Amino acid sequence: MKSLRLSFLLIMTIFLSSCGEDTILPSPEKMTRDSIGFYCAMIVADHIGPKAQVFEKGQEKSLWFSQVRDAFAYRSMPGEAQNLSVIYVHDMGQATSYDNPQVDGIWIKAKTAFYVINSDKRGGMGARETIPFGQKSDAENFAQQYNGIVVAFNDIPLDYLWGDEGDYETN
Repeated sequence: MKSLRLSFLLIMTIFLSSCGEDTILPSPEKMTRDSIGFYCAMIVADHIGPKAQVFEKGQEKSLWFSQVRDAFAYRSMPGEAQNLSVIYVHDMGQATSYDNPQVDGIWIKAKTAFYVINSDKRGGMGARETIPFGQKSDAENFAQQYNGIVVAFNDIPLDYLWGDEGDYETN
């Protein structure tokens, strides 16, 4: 009986230690006039298109990006995203307009989204964009209307994030 109790305590200790702070993700923030772009140092809401917010572990406030592509570039740059917790992006399938997506209520985790790349639409800073959608069918409809191809989060070509030249295809 004593070994059974000891085993139970050991299992509970392991279970509870796996439920630490790192497993609780922060909720997306509402974009306000105080949401300033990490790279551009401008008011994010003043720019067209989808936006992104990045949370680093241990930080209460997100880093804001005027373009989703810029948040992904931040994630991939050596020395930048050292302790990334989560990235939230606008679900453009829920947006009332491309130019002015809602400031709250349509944020989704970047890793779960589908992206349209190489479309005719540009991002908030005028560069090509990785346009996020929560539903693949919404991304496919957008790509059909504005050109482009649909890719998953892990299939966005790294060089797509760094320049504005060339076309990108998936296998």
